[in-house]
Amino acid sequence: MVKFLQREALSDQAEAGRVRLSFSIRLQKFARALQDLVIPPRCAGCGKIVQDANSLCGECWGDMEWIARPYCSVSGLPFSYDLGEALVSPDVLANPPIYDRARSVTLFGRTARRMVHQLKYRDRTDLATVMGRWMVRAGADCLGDPRAVIVPVPLHRRRLWRRRFNQSALLAKAIAEETGLMFAPDLLQRTRPTRQQVGLSEEERRINVEGAFQVNLSERLSLADRSVVLIDDVWTTGATLEACCRALRRSNAGEICIITFARVAAGSEMPI
Repeated sequence: MVKFLQREALSDQAEAGRVRLSFSIRLQKFARALQDLVIPPRCAGCGKIVQDANSLCGECWGDMEWIARPYCSVSGLPFSYDLGEALVSPDVLANPPIYDRARSVTLFGRTARRMVHQLKYRDRTDLATVMGRWMVRAGADCLGDPRAVIVPVPLHRRRLWRRRFNQSALLAKAIAEETGLMFAPDLLQRTRPTRQQVGLSEEERRINVEGAFQVNLSERLSLADRSVVLIDDVWTTGATLEACCRALRRSNAGEICIITFARVAAGSEMPI
């Protein structure tokens, strides 16, 4: 009889929990609907009113130059036609990169540029969630190691103070939350201020960031044979990312993967 009453009590508690959860979900849906009524959701690319927050309208979606297979299995740069599942581009064979794999969501076109600029310069930090979600899909083969560490490209403290946030860290945090992997925002540090990379040649960019990064390891974390996933918003020449990778290699990191939201295609005239 006592066991029966205990089972009944547990059943009543479970039912009450389900009722509370159902009510909470309905309340959240109502709050979102009310917010959308007061402040209609807008396209993350052009600002048109859309059905869902942080989404793209049909025109902007069609304007995105999504990177999908076939692409180089190392650099992630798309091929013009399918050359096989694990084919490596001639450029990578001739000049093996310091990283192991790189993946990007889209080429740096008009809509991608708008999204990056809204996140970076117009305080649209809410866009990091959807951009991070797309980055998880694009870089799925870089995120399979449960011990992997998610690391953003750092800003120097002076620039961070002026901008108030690091857009790469926001993207990295969104990816870590989506995957459950370890987020290490302070693992890489920029040890000296550098000039803005915009407007510099490829060689000037490389010199500008040479030796500007170091790994800040705590006593509890070793990178020996541990995968690191390096996160940034836009890949231009790769000078900054490669400088970060060199610092990680010096700390005996295992596999190094790079995931960026956008990537500037060779010969692109789209301004950063």
